[in-house]
Amino acid sequence: MDSGYRRWMRVGVYVDGYNLYYGGRKHCGRGTSGWRWLDVRALVNSLLAEQATNWPGAQADRIVYCTARISSAHNASGSQDQDVYLKALLAAGSVDHIEYGNYISKVIKRPLATEGNKGRPVLVHPEWPIKVQAQGQPVAGALFMASVATFEEKGSDVNVAAHLLVDVLVGAVDAVVLISNDSDLRLPVDHAWQRVPVGVVNPGSGYTAGALSMSAGTGVGSGHHWWRTLTEVDFRSHQLPDPAGRYTRPPGW
Repeated sequence: MDSGYRRWMRVGVYVDGYNLYYGGRKHCGRGTSGWRWLDVRALVNSLLAEQATNWPGAQADRIVYCTARISSAHNASGSQDQDVYLKALLAAGSVDHIEYGNYISKVIKRPLATEGNKGRPVLVHPEWPIKVQAQGQPVAGALFMASVATFEEKGSDVNVAAHLLVDVLVGAVDAVVLISNDSDLRLPVDHAWQRVPVGVVNPGSGYTAGALSMSAGTGVGSGHHWWRTLTEVDFRSHQLPDPAGRYTRPPGW
């Protein structure tokens, strides 16, 4: 713990890129501009400045950005814009390393549903004006099934967990900042809590996942853990220069 409070506190920052993006979209709106060209290092430096008393001498020593490349076959413009942004992040020194997972597309079959309380699915059953019959008789409890395309990233949470744990366990960092609200990261964060001070940053506007919330007095960083939820201002006030190196902000960003 003493090494964590040397004059220069080495902070490892681990970013789930998709979780951060969707958090920003929720705050700022999908069709709005002025927030996607996010300067991750500027955002992190601002967050660390807020913790100057709690984490004296804290500096972002290593920022790892975990994401997956959008499929150009299904979203050519999105893939091109993403490529420009990722290159801009590196050109501007906004992140130190980008770790790639996979972006997969497949067809899935699921029952039709509407959105209920707290976003929980409510399955749709036959009712007038559409009924389901077999041999002229109503089918009780029948479901409507749909075959749909799905596009999703895989591996970002695993990559975040791997980089975070390796850096903590080999002593490469004195403190950790996680930028994600993915409850699947509970285990690596729990192990980090027992070894170094941890800051958990929720990119979205809802509550921080229960699995990522503990008492500030937990573990070796007792009294020095912290939690923060981003706001629209955080996204809009920390933007990369345009151009960033030789990369220009995509239209609408």
